[in-house]
Amino acid sequence: MLNSAAIWKKLNSPRRLFLIAGPCVIENEKLCRQVAASLVKTCAQLGIFYVFKASFDKANRTSGKAFRGPGIAAGLKTLAAIREEFGVPVLTDVHNEEQAAAAGAVVDILQIPAFLCRQTDLIEAAVATGKIVNLKKGQFLSPPEMSRVAEKARLAGGSRIMLTERGTTFGYNNLVVDMRSIPIMKTAGFPVVFDATHSVQLPGGGGDKSSGQREFAPVLARAALAVGADGLFIETHPEPDQALSDGPNMIPLAEMPTVLRSLLKVYRAVR
Repeated sequence: MLNSAAIWKKLNSPRRLFLIAGPCVIENEKLCRQVAASLVKTCAQLGIFYVFKASFDKANRTSGKAFRGPGIAAGLKTLAAIREEFGVPVLTDVHNEEQAAAAGAVVDILQIPAFLCRQTDLIEAAVATGKIVNLKKGQFLSPPEMSRVAEKARLAGGSRIMLTERGTTFGYNNLVVDMRSIPIMKTAGFPVVFDATHSVQLPGGGGDKSSGQREFAPVLARAALAVGADGLFIETHPEPDQALSDGPNMIPLAEMPTVLRSLLKVYRAVR
């Protein structure tokens, strides 16, 4: 298993695409193993650096009755098992300082959710773990404002930082992606990731849950790579329509090899 410095070097490679991908939430360990096994194989064949992702708790669900995940103890146990079995870096998101400290002892990359990207204490706690930190741009922020978020991480001592574009609120129950955000955020000096599947989410569009337009995720991913995104964030599931969270915007696992081959062509063309 690569250490943090080696993982960071891979994420900063100017000629190798990296992919952060997995199910939205940990439904069970079997699902995580199935997704990881498939993506490890595909990414190895294509020469893509792969990071597994899944959430142990989805704290910002539309409905209080919605499935949130197995919780931190069981979730981190599953993530540790995936990391050990498949030898890949693992990412998960955290929502408070206590979660950051606990997850930082297990995973390789801590993710600050978009809704929490301006929470200074949370950013500082994530940086304090010494792990790589992925800062997702809030749906309510302009791209230039992410430089202030990155500055918080820098002031806390962070140097291994990624910034992720995931769409901006556009009216009610809709998001739009301004592709200018990719080069704008890159001026902060850190790798920029494009979250293809959350960018096609329709927040709250399903009444008591979010909806989505997964057919546009590969389209936007191609555009993001064309304007310089360093890596991609994609949620995937063997049966998205049966998923317990964010199914409408997730790409079916069986389609991922074809999608990634297409995306890789764009990445190589512009690099």
